[in-house]
Amino acid sequence: MFASTLTDSRDRAERLAGDAWEQLLSLADSAKYAGRRTAGGALSGAGGAADETRRRAALAFDALAGRRAPVPWAWLVAAAAIGAAVGWAAGTASRAAIARMGDSADRVDDLEFVEADRMRSSLDR
Repeated sequence: MFASTLTDSRDRAERLAGDAWEQLLSLADSAKYAGRRTAGGALSGAGGAADETRRRAALAFDALAGRRAPVPWAWLVAAAAIGAAVGWAAGTASRAAIARMGDSADRVDDLEFVEADRMRSSLDR
């Protein structure tokens, strides 16, 4: 029973890979066709679509070949820079708020705290 489920899953994986490969080839053929049509000037706005199709086909081919997608270093560096800027702004704002609180600390000493009488409850007896 174990061997049959193992071969079933392997057969299913091979079928999926085969279907994906066929779709990739079909996509590549349509990209070539779109590229030829745009190169002749028949379609004016489809050049970007053909480029996007080629890019996606290349990514799909790499995925089927088992290659990993490249790390988007530019996005990572930008996110780190934005995070550092937000952290710096938060630190500056908190230091300014603490400095303002230090100025008002003298005023707190002038306050007189009075203890208010409270009603006696049945728990106090």
